[in-house]
Amino acid sequence: MSATADDRPGFELPLLLLAGFRALIDELHAELARQGHPHARPVHGFAMQAIGPGGASASEVGRRLGVSKQAAGKTIDRLEEIGYAERVDDPADGRRKLVRLTPRGVDALTRSAAIFDRLRSHWAAALGADRLADLEDALRAMTGPTGLAVDTVSWLAT
Repeated sequence: MSATADDRPGFELPLLLLAGFRALIDELHAELARQGHPHARPVHGFAMQAIGPGGASASEVGRRLGVSKQAAGKTIDRLEEIGYAERVDDPADGRRKLVRLTPRGVDALTRSAAIFDRLRSHWAAALGADRLADLEDALRAMTGPTGLAVDTVSWLAT
C-alpha cells in the first residue's frame, strides 16, 4: 500500500529527485563510454556547457560553474587531456586565451543530447508519457523558468 502525501517524510523528496538524476546520469555515462567516450564524467558535461559553442575564457567558465578560475582551469586541463577542449588565442583580445570545444567535445555533447532523448523515452514508456509530462511540468513550476544552472556542480561540492 502506498503512503498518502501527508504520510511521506519531507526528506525523501530531495533524495528521490537526486536518485532520479543520478540514475539518468549514470545511464548516460555508461552509454557514452560504449560510444567511444569512456573518460567523460558528469563534471565534464557541466564544464562543456559552460564553455558553450562560442568558447569562453577560464574566468568565464569559472563564473558560469560557480567555481574559482583555478578550479575551472583544472577542469579545463582535464578536458584538454581527454581531447574535449583546447585553449587558443582569443581573436578579440590577443592577451587572453579562449577555451573552445574540439570536435570530440562537440561529439560528446551531441551524443549526450541523443542519449538523454532515448532515456526520456524509456522513462515515458515506464511511467507513461502523460505522467512523465506531468512530472516535468510540476518540476518546472517549482524550479522556475530558468531551469538548472551549470553552477550546480559547485553547489553540490560545498
